[in-house]
Amino acid sequence: MNRTQLLDPKVFRAMAAVSAAAKKGLGDPALAELVMIRASQINHCAFCLDMHLDLARENGETEDRIHFLNAWEETEDLYSERERAALALTEAVTVLTEGFVPDEVYEAAAKHFDEAALAHLIALITVINGWNRLMVSRRVPPGGRQP
Repeated sequence: MNRTQLLDPKVFRAMAAVSAAAKKGLGDPALAELVMIRASQINHCAFCLDMHLDLARENGETEDRIHFLNAWEETEDLYSERERAALALTEAVTVLTEGFVPDEVYEAAAKHFDEAALAHLIALITVINGWNRLMVSRRVPPGGRQP
């Protein structure tokens, strides 16, 4: 079955604008990339993984931290409490199995992010999930990122 690779330019620009605003508002480019990688791992989005792995490296992420991101809960010494709270929130928002984000996950993130940064973090998680769904549903392969 052939799937469309077409993405309306207006949709692309709108999604890109939300991504850029959320990243800027979060103010931590390396953490933003970790969040986007983790959501993309959960959603099995090869295109987004390929892109955000490169961007994480460009933002100074180490290979160990990238390599163990899929098992971040078991590697306490690699990620700060702030990063761990962001990753837990990423997983909770990405997989809404209970229909909502558990209060304890939200409260843990709120301890490490002020209200504005938390809003941007949630927006970032939301938009990467949108990107993942756009790419996975169309089966867009990895590669082709324009630097």
